[in-house]
Amino acid sequence: MKKAVLLSFLTSVYLVAGGYKIPENSTNAVALGAANVAHNHESADAAFYNPAKMVFMSDKNHIDANLIYIGLEKVQYKGTTGNESSESEDYIIPNLHYVSSALGDNGARVGLSIVSPGGLSKRWKGTQGSKSAEEFTLKVLEINPSVAFKINDTLSFATGFRVLYSQGIAKAIPATGVVSQDMKGNSIDFGYNLALAYNPTKAIEMGITYRSKVDLNLEGDANLQHPLLTTGNYAVNVSVPLPAALNVAVAYTLASKTTLELVYERTYWSSYKELDFNYQNATAEAIFGLPRAKNWKDTNTYRIGLTQELQDLTLMAGYVYDNTPVPNGTLGFELPDTDSQAISFGGRYRVNESTDIGLSVLYSMHESRTVNNSSLTGEFSDGNVLGVSLGLGYKF
Repeated sequence: MKKAVLLSFLTSVYLVAGGYKIPENSTNAVALGAANVAHNHESADAAFYNPAKMVFMSDKNHIDANLIYIGLEKVQYKGTTGNESSESEDYIIPNLHYVSSALGDNGARVGLSIVSPGGLSKRWKGTQGSKSAEEFTLKVLEINPSVAFKINDTLSFATGFRVLYSQGIAKAIPATGVVSQDMKGNSIDFGYNLALAYNPTKAIEMGITYRSKVDLNLEGDANLQHPLLTTGNYAVNVSVPLPAALNVAVAYTLASKTTLELVYERTYWSSYKELDFNYQNATAEAIFGLPRAKNWKDTNTYRIGLTQELQDLTLMAGYVYDNTPVPNGTLGFELPDTDSQAISFGGRYRVNESTDIGLSVLYSMHESRTVNNSSLTGEFSDGNVLGVSLGLGYKF
């Protein structure tokens, strides 16, 4: 199977979070705005959000299966050369989480998450937008096995192995009928994750997680059109980082079974300094292979989650404030990213001792942003995101 370039559309998505990440990968995470790092209500998505919590779950096998709908509104651009809008996008993303029963006397657990940590798409059909982003589509599948160990009754540790498979399409038409790029490809890359869980009292829970940077080292072909080239496919390779992320969280549960969780997330986007396609053909390299500065910056994300446990019903709500990593100097149609805020809510209903169902909604609101750099002068607006998740939990 050929591996080819997906770098451009990795930098061209417009998602639920800053950059090209998707933090919400379960029904509970959608309901809480991914503020589910320190506190976990017997859900198998602990395998992804804090696998160290697995050792404190009931001694059963836990499964959590979800379908998440993501709807991307059109992004509006008003510039000195005219107004354009991107295409709206709709996606259904499945994910699955599993936590084993206790293994041996030390209570170790094994977990597995199959999720989509980044991707989606952005399409511009207008004259200016299509020059750099006529179509960029990215799909990322992560398989993340993990193992957790209980250090004592209040402290646990976990580690995991990340396998990421990516595929997508990148199209740009700098000059209609004269110059174009059409890239398709896939890649397999690896990383790791670490987690700690500490419960000093029954009411207080703390969690720390770290997910490593994963460099997507992509190789493949790009169909190029240019007066100085014979139209056809050209071998190319490129590397782009999926950045490391650190989460620090604390949760407090009242006697009323009301839990408030606060999460601080630091995403190390500064590892993305430039976009550099490397073509084996010298002419293609001279035309299409010049490095493009990105100079992204590290970002802070703040999450608040609220959980209320009732007899057979658990209600959840969340709020998120997220920075964009994209500086004004490199902002463009490829990723018209802005700071954003999101609100969310949802619930889970226990059908019986082994089965529960969940439904949640998240709405992410992106701020308008003025851009004035060497490529663009104008304003991006709209582009809000709706997420709806349906989940099924099962214990045996």
